[in-house]
Amino acid sequence: MQSLWMLVAAFLFAVMGACVKLVALPAWGGYSVAEIVFYRSLLGTLGLLAFVKWQGINLATPVLGMHLRRGAVGTVALSLWFFATTVLPLGTAMTLNYSSSLFLAAFIVLAAVPAGRRVNWPLAITVAIGFVGVVLVLQPSFRADQTHGALAGLASGILSAVAYWHVKELGKLGEPEWRTVFYFSLTGVVLGLAGSVLTGFTAHSPIGVVLLVAIGATATLAQLAMTRAYVAGRTLLTANLQYSAIVFASVMGVIVFADRIPLVGWLGIAVIIGSGVLATWLTSRRTPVPAPAPKVEPAAEK
Repeated sequence: MQSLWMLVAAFLFAVMGACVKLVALPAWGGYSVAEIVFYRSLLGTLGLLAFVKWQGINLATPVLGMHLRRGAVGTVALSLWFFATTVLPLGTAMTLNYSSSLFLAAFIVLAAVPAGRRVNWPLAITVAIGFVGVVLVLQPSFRADQTHGALAGLASGILSAVAYWHVKELGKLGEPEWRTVFYFSLTGVVLGLAGSVLTGFTAHSPIGVVLLVAIGATATLAQLAMTRAYVAGRTLLTANLQYSAIVFASVMGVIVFADRIPLVGWLGIAVIIGSGVLATWLTSRRTPVPAPAPKVEPAAEK
């Protein structure tokens, strides 16, 4: 089944998160979040430029401003997620970022009120249960000195939902996915470079370069696998399989970083995954054509 390519994408995104956590450690490179965003975005931009030249397609767009707004929000979300990854257990950071699907569903519920539409109460209840899961994850899964990382992870989920909303609007205007991803990567290069200039660049080491290349490669390959899953697979199944990234990241965190997540934290992760799956299903029933947001950047601006 072509939808199983999403499992490949989810695994690669989890590997990318592990590489981010490693390359931020002084012994493995000690790069700042701004530098990681810059190099990850630079590799993605160069790869997409090569794709554009190979295909002979046009990067010009009549909605450049919307692309740049989406890119700015997405880059901030990516930076916050990377920061959370360096501070929190890998599975916890991934879970908070993937809460974006709950925030996106919450936007749909809240938008129905001023528009005078009937509130989708099953979706609203699902979102509420999902946020109970977020509370369960936040309460026990980090130390007191990791509060700023937890807040950053939660903020990354909120901003990712905003970015997905922009992606949905771009899709309605007929913008292809590769162009949306290109301008997101290009914005990441500019903002990441600006941040790196302010914080200073880290001297490269062989292991640091390898990890940076791995981050760019896994992000690009994950995007390709995810796109194939959505294009050739079953949309609803593919959207639900994206949550396997949380499982992959949690297992990697335990094995590679000796992360310790209490039982109630695992329960919260399960609640968020279950609520995200149900919210995806309810949203697909509500709208005949599924929103394209998750198709381009699942769960995190990755």
